[in-house]
Amino acid sequence: MFGNATPSPRSYGRVWRTLRFRLAAWNAAVVVVTALVTLLGLRQGVRWALLHELDQVLIDDAHEIALSVASSARRGVEPLTDELMRKAQGHEHHSWYVKLLDAEQRELWTSPGSQSDDPRPRYAPELSPFTFGGYRIVLNRLPEPVNGIQYIHVGAKLDFINEDMARIDRWVFLAAGAVLLAAPACGYWLASRAARTVGEIISAASRLRPSHLDERLPIRGSGDELDQLAHTINSLLDRIAAYLNTKRDFLANAAHELRTPLAAIRSTVEVALNDDRSNEEYQDLLVDVIAECSALEALVNQLLLLSETEADLPTAKFEPLDLRGLVMKAVDMFSGVAEARGVALQTAAVEHAPVLGSAQHLRQLLNNLLDNAVKYTPEGGEIEVALVADRPARQVRLRVSDTGPGIAPHDQRHIFERFYRAESARSRSNGACGAGLGLSICQSVVHNHGGTIECRSEPNRGTTFVVTLSLAPAHDAGEPMGQSRTA
Repeated sequence: MFGNATPSPRSYGRVWRTLRFRLAAWNAAVVVVTALVTLLGLRQGVRWALLHELDQVLIDDAHEIALSVASSARRGVEPLTDELMRKAQGHEHHSWYVKLLDAEQRELWTSPGSQSDDPRPRYAPELSPFTFGGYRIVLNRLPEPVNGIQYIHVGAKLDFINEDMARIDRWVFLAAGAVLLAAPACGYWLASRAARTVGEIISAASRLRPSHLDERLPIRGSGDELDQLAHTINSLLDRIAAYLNTKRDFLANAAHELRTPLAAIRSTVEVALNDDRSNEEYQDLLVDVIAECSALEALVNQLLLLSETEADLPTAKFEPLDLRGLVMKAVDMFSGVAEARGVALQTAAVEHAPVLGSAQHLRQLLNNLLDNAVKYTPEGGEIEVALVADRPARQVRLRVSDTGPGIAPHDQRHIFERFYRAESARSRSNGACGAGLGLSICQSVVHNHGGTIECRSEPNRGTTFVVTLSLAPAHDAGEPMGQSRTA
């Protein structure tokens, strides 16, 4: 129904359901209602203006005749009536007339073509125009009677206004008819232009496949909402393509890492089956198999943990815990390993830091950071762990520093990528070798807890990892905020 596609015969019955039709209908309805309200308002405004102009003319005439009546006290009534007769004849096309009334509002004199008083009009207040019998009338009362004249009655027929309004009505009806004809057609054309981009979106979406995500929507450069929608969808497609490529690389790397210990196990078993061997030799081969199985198990556990942390653990499952306790337990656990390697593992300020999170995941975060620090710090080096609570900022910062060989600048951009191993002195120290998942797990855990992790390293001067998390309310961890511990 969208784009340049032509509707099939079966689809014509559902045209009214399409976005194009609904946009056209709404546009036509709004245009028609707006046009009708505008035209009717204009018509009423013109009628009011014409009536107001006539009222002003009648009021001015009433004032002028009152002056003439006042001067008739010296000149007499006959010059006054002659003057009024000439004025009535001059305004004959408007059916203008004047009446002179006494104090009882009885007619003393009237010009030709005057409005009949049968039935007699109920006069409005003085100089307040009113309508009666198709005439517009103004009544002016003199302060004192002059030659018996107390009231001046001036009026004119409304026929010329009605004729003008009839002509305006014809133009209004013609304009309304033109709007009724043009609005649906123009609305459908505008809706078709708007729906064309939606049709392109549908067409592009229908061509997308997981293995073929290079299709993108055209950007017209108009900067309107449809252009923004196309840009947003293109950005979404870019993210989906990047995500699928990452997953594809992850599966390939995981298969490669799993294949290595499996190949070692297979070759070890094949060697054992080739010849008869002594019990000691079989035991040595089984020890090798167990070692490869342990490596395989560790890799599988890391993959499972990485999958779990990337699944965005719901915050509703987080629990209040004391990060300081986890830090101290992790330091105690790695103290023996560090001492055996000749590395000094020490703590700086380790403050009370209540947080909301998963104890299992945060424990894995600490273990991975300390394991890397111990593994890559040479004999005689130092490792320092610090935990500082920044209460005004409602944040806690965990810092793990070592004096190892450091990480090259070009490697620092990739250390959190899965299966990435830096080709530097740090990765070669002590023959240490891992699967390249430890820091990826750390980053996933931190992001899952709404925090950040960053690496600061200089070659041959050491490396520092800084983790920033949000503090939880003090009462959630069951320990006063002011308490701290230094080990």
